[in-house]
Amino acid sequence: MAIRYLKEGKSALERSEDDAKVRQIVETTLSDIEARGDAAVRELAEKFDNYSPPSYRLSESEIQALISEVSPRDIEDIKFAQAQVRKFAEAQRASMQDIEVETLPGVILGHKNIPVQSVGCYVPAGKFPMVASAHMSVLTASVAGVPRIVASTPPFQGKPNPAVIAAMHMGGADEIYVLGGMQGIGAMALGTETIEPVHMLVGPGNAFVAEAKRQLFGKVGIDLFAGPTETMVIADETVDAEICATDLLGQAEHGYNSPAVLLTNSQKLAEDTLAEIDRLLMILPTSDTASVSWRDYGEVIVCDTYDEMLQMADEIASEHVQVMTDRDDWFLEKMTCYGALFLGPRTNVANGDKVIGTNHTLPTKKAGRYTGGLWVGKFLKTHSYQKITTDEAAAQIGAYGSRLCILEGFVGHAEQCNVRVRRYGGQNVGYGEAAE
Repeated sequence: MAIRYLKEGKSALERSEDDAKVRQIVETTLSDIEARGDAAVRELAEKFDNYSPPSYRLSESEIQALISEVSPRDIEDIKFAQAQVRKFAEAQRASMQDIEVETLPGVILGHKNIPVQSVGCYVPAGKFPMVASAHMSVLTASVAGVPRIVASTPPFQGKPNPAVIAAMHMGGADEIYVLGGMQGIGAMALGTETIEPVHMLVGPGNAFVAEAKRQLFGKVGIDLFAGPTETMVIADETVDAEICATDLLGQAEHGYNSPAVLLTNSQKLAEDTLAEIDRLLMILPTSDTASVSWRDYGEVIVCDTYDEMLQMADEIASEHVQVMTDRDDWFLEKMTCYGALFLGPRTNVANGDKVIGTNHTLPTKKAGRYTGGLWVGKFLKTHSYQKITTDEAAAQIGAYGSRLCILEGFVGHAEQCNVRVRRYGGQNVGYGEAAE
């Protein structure tokens, strides 16, 4: 195998040291919020966002006033995007059926899909107002039937971003708070004197938001580990350097630690893309951010074969995977570890982020090995139930159950079964002796 790195980012050790620093800060901050509630939240909001309104929860009149600042065209665009997200989420919800089956005569088993009862949706807006994140979390929770949807977002340039608030409200948020970062996440999960805690947290964010969700898991559910944006371009000579460089930098502008990887079997395309990235960074308005991400986290990997490219892609398990080759459907069939695939040069990650209808909250840091992204099913809990409706079935299952409990040494368990055999089977049976 000949896999060559033309460019490497920070080492695994350096990335792990960065994570350790974040972990310590988040742990201290969440403990403070848990101990001091609203006072701690306000101090953090003043420190990080320089924002201290009388109440962090927006009133209905404040929400309507902010929505009135959004242009009619922007409102129509938000409506269009939300319609696409809603269509796909509704189709996904329809695929999830409650079931009930009779596995033996008189033995009925089933499951119900029950919505999580309260969800906190975090929508980033510190560096960029992430309007689309409101569709992905708030609206999808609404389609799932969540009864209480709480949304939180940081102020943008000193005030709530009108378009973000509009998208939250139009998506179905019941409560909207202007709180960012750890204080927003912590307030929703832990609760304060004025904020009732939620059962689950969802939504993307920076490294501090992702770490806060990780530490809070157990107290609340979380959707997935959604840290800084990652993107991978898998390309061969069917595409050119301009489109590869554009797709890499288009995601690297998210933050200072957004990994972007080119995986190719063309040495020429790799070298041309490196040169094109240098050119684009000279003219890209967000180059201050994108250039740091590319410097520290950008990688260019050249493989000899498509099989090697597939192996590397599954090993990296990137959040967004843009596939532009002569065999895109082959990658769709073969790949197993990723957040979402974007197939063919006509498709791009920005479409998925903003408008096409799939959810853009996706697994990062190799979490695509064990989970997919946020979708309507994440807001639903599948609960099983069982009932026995005949005396014969009670005696039959009880007999097997009794013996299997004794096999493990659980005498009290066995007696639960035995009493049913005696009562419904018309037999006086001792521990572990229940007859079929």
